[in-house]
Amino acid sequence: MIHKNKEFELTIIVPVFNEEDNMQRVQEEFTAYFASSKYKSKVLFVNDGSSDGSQKMIEDICKDSDHFFYLELNKNHGLSAAIKAGFDNTTTPFVGYIDSDLQTTPFDFDLLMEHRHEFALVTGIRQNRKDTFVKNMSSKIANGFRRYMTKDTAEDTGCPLKVIKTEYAKQMPFFTGMHRFIPALIMLQKGEIKQIPVRHFPRIAGEAKYHLFNRLVGPFKDCFAYRWMKKRYIDYEIISRN
Repeated sequence: MIHKNKEFELTIIVPVFNEEDNMQRVQEEFTAYFASSKYKSKVLFVNDGSSDGSQKMIEDICKDSDHFFYLELNKNHGLSAAIKAGFDNTTTPFVGYIDSDLQTTPFDFDLLMEHRHEFALVTGIRQNRKDTFVKNMSSKIANGFRRYMTKDTAEDTGCPLKVIKTEYAKQMPFFTGMHRFIPALIMLQKGEIKQIPVRHFPRIAGEAKYHLFNRLVGPFKDCFAYRWMKKRYIDYEIISRN
């Protein structure tokens, strides 16, 4: 009998959009990670309106384990919405994030979790990236422009390996594209961040959802949206009540 009410310390959000070719590997990688890690963690799949067989595979994975859970969104809303849905439905003290293409490995969550109490956000820096030249260059350009606009000090904000204190994650203002600004959004809350080198792997299956246009134009536009939001960000602290 599967008991879904175990106590966990970390919920790992795994957004899924048409990744049926990767789902078995995701299950195997996380099952191995759960068996080896000293931290009690679970996976929350967020199916962002997949049109392939991803949902059926997610359901099969979840019914056979007490470490896997899922949310299914009504349609494809985009990565920011999928991450926010995961944050909104997290009940553990810490929440993590990793892409379903597994170009980073869940085993490196243990490196981030070591610093979970001291920092609001612990984020990876991908080492020896296994991406194409175009992908690496567009990412470098977009990261440089983002750092100039936000002053967030993050070297690799696009790294999909993060651990956040849930109280900070739930308070982040989110709209389309804001997944690119998680370090900056944490700093708006006066939270401190730490960056840890993590491993990076080539995509083995499935297709990348981003190309040159949306890797450059989208982030540039979103930087101005962030600047607009930052000027109007409401930040208060209650110092007394009765």
